[in-house]
Amino acid sequence: MGIRMGSGLDIHAFAGGEDRPLVIGGVVVRPNGGLAGHSDADVLAHAIADALLGAATLGDLGSRFGVDRPGLAGADSMRLLAEVAVDVRAAGWELVNVDATVVAQAPRLAPHRDAMRTTLGLALSADPSVVSVKFTTADHLGSIGRGEGIACWATALLTVSVV
Repeated sequence: MGIRMGSGLDIHAFAGGEDRPLVIGGVVVRPNGGLAGHSDADVLAHAIADALLGAATLGDLGSRFGVDRPGLAGADSMRLLAEVAVDVRAAGWELVNVDATVVAQAPRLAPHRDAMRTTLGLALSADPSVVSVKFTTADHLGSIGRGEGIACWATALLTVSVV
């Protein structure tokens, strides 16, 4: 089969303290008030990594970089995403495109879109033109709408590498 699609979902609550930066798509959106998680809790990078792993049938992010690995505490999610991208290529797949939607009531993320696409493109060894990042709110509904956390859905399309 020459084309595969995968999907990824990640959600993190905001951390209780103000000493953690909010990192989304490898970009520090604000220096404090970040998300709770074992790594830097970058929901965008995590959802994309899971979408890639799913498309390539290489497992999931939790089984590869889970909380049972203390050495990854506070890890840079862009480094993890880059490792996933290398493994996907090694399995014989090439990225066609990624499409992601970040759901956050606040803060406004649109001003950071271009920086996120550039940073994600670097981690994926791909042109940023194949990385789509969109933003929406939850219209004040549920935990995301109450500002308790941020979620992201991502889809990745892969094709067989031409050697």
